[in-house]
Amino acid sequence: MLNWAILVLLLIAATAALVTERLRADLAALLLLMGLAATGILTPQETFSGFGRQATITIMSVFILTAGLTRTGATRALGIRLVRLGGSEGVVIALFVLAGAVLSLFMNNIAAAAALMPAAMGVAEQRRISPAKLMMPLAFGTLLGGMATLLTTANILVNSALRDAGYAQFGLLDFAPIGLPLVAIGVLYMALIGRRALPAHIPAEMGSPSVLTADELARLYGLAERWVELRVAPGSNLAGGVLADAGLGSRLGVNVVAIRRQDRFHLAPGANERLQEGDRLLVQARQEQLEDLRALGLEPLPDEPSLSCLSSGDARLFEVIPAPRSLAVGKALPELHIREKYGLNVIALWREGRSRRVGLGEIPLRNGDALLVLGTLNQARLLESEGEFLVLAEAAATAGLRPQRMPHAIAVMGAAVLVASFGWLAPSEAMLAGALAMVLVGAITMDEAYLSIEWRTVFVVAAMLPVGVAMSKTGMTQAIGLALVGWLKSSGPLAVMGALLVVTALLTQFVGSTTVAVILAPVAIQAAGAVGGNPRTFALAVAYGCSLAFLTPLSHPANMLVMGPGGYKFSDYLRVGALLELLLLAAVLALLPVVWGV
Repeated sequence: MLNWAILVLLLIAATAALVTERLRADLAALLLLMGLAATGILTPQETFSGFGRQATITIMSVFILTAGLTRTGATRALGIRLVRLGGSEGVVIALFVLAGAVLSLFMNNIAAAAALMPAAMGVAEQRRISPAKLMMPLAFGTLLGGMATLLTTANILVNSALRDAGYAQFGLLDFAPIGLPLVAIGVLYMALIGRRALPAHIPAEMGSPSVLTADELARLYGLAERWVELRVAPGSNLAGGVLADAGLGSRLGVNVVAIRRQDRFHLAPGANERLQEGDRLLVQARQEQLEDLRALGLEPLPDEPSLSCLSSGDARLFEVIPAPRSLAVGKALPELHIREKYGLNVIALWREGRSRRVGLGEIPLRNGDALLVLGTLNQARLLESEGEFLVLAEAAATAGLRPQRMPHAIAVMGAAVLVASFGWLAPSEAMLAGALAMVLVGAITMDEAYLSIEWRTVFVVAAMLPVGVAMSKTGMTQAIGLALVGWLKSSGPLAVMGALLVVTALLTQFVGSTTVAVILAPVAIQAAGAVGGNPRTFALAVAYGCSLAFLTPLSHPANMLVMGPGGYKFSDYLRVGALLELLLLAAVLALLPVVWGV
């Protein structure tokens, strides 16, 4: 009983840390694991058993296979070909949902969304529609496609729970008979109903940020409200000194976008840029900061400042977002050295439907933020090559691809899926063999393979898998299962399974699918045995519930990934996804007994 209480307290603490984001998911999971080891609930062998599980190997291999498809341009080519079929806005939205679903059949959901986002931004530009009309459908499409394949983290974890309980595991395509109808429902819903609830933050007649003129940009992002032109006054102490000595950014929080000298713009001037009398500094500042700037020897000019530097030479605007699980999240811009390392100037930050232009150096980045940066295409490509940011521009998406290896990558992926589908090898073995083949055919290098693995996801999964063992050892799984059965036993197995499905879907909205799958999959298997149900069907109810992540951006990283580029608010997900959630819940409840039996 003491171990049961300790486990409950540790789970509550870990869940609270995840929901409040006080700790990173991988750190919270590892601390939970160490708590279970320190209290003697798990033996040393049980504690580290997650790192050798088939589920962990499968997830690592899928990341490498995904990277091979991405590096050869296969994912981008698929997205472009699907989108070229589009006609009306509804058709384009349906095609993006379908494209996300198709890619996520064979690759990680987050990677599928990231691979298609530049194409979505390009289509928004060409069709002159709001990116908000495409980003959420794209994310929802990847979630829908994940329901039809084993290669989703939650599905892999549920499969692992079945194996631990001594039941037959699901094959690669066993999810398809129910998953594919769910994809069809999702595509039709977004094309006919959901698209009407999608916001349109950028008017269609204006196009997307990458094609706006300076005046349009000023109106859209409110840059004119904070745009000030300053002149280095004659006799100013700043003349002859370097920009860093002025302390405009460090002391006042003023962003120097450009220096205009002899009718030429010097964009993103470095800290060692030497100032001269008569230089004109184009900065972003508040009105109340003007007196401080005058005191430094900078004279605000009365004329309305020119925004022409935003389209001078090779410079252009790019929207940049933190990559999935980017190390940039939680850091302020000065810590990232974007200007010093890449020559890019961050001129605005978009968060929760609102543009912020001043004091950017004091704002730690969050998942879902979007940065508006000024620079050249080569500079943007260099930033993206570091792996911490995604540049939402179609031109940047083609950098460093190996199109000559595309047929090889597609063949390798197809072979891995075929081998796993026919059961010639276990899914973990087939995926690992495919990952090695990606390296051998030159689609990806070994170093790139290591870099492509989302190690935080791997550690979360490896740390959470032994939690199921702890729940079984302490009797928690049995206790929860019996409580659920006692409450609904008179209603029959279908009611118990339905309750599990609903509870799983609700918890997923706030805790995330990985944690929910580890905790509830063993409970579902236990409950099935208590009411005479099919354990595999009950486990599937948990798996599908973990993919019904349409109500909040917190429910899945793919939702968070598109939040900034789409300019979404928290409530947008609920407005668009609520009816879809209900439709899919009803469909799963109707299809599970027919396809798998209760």
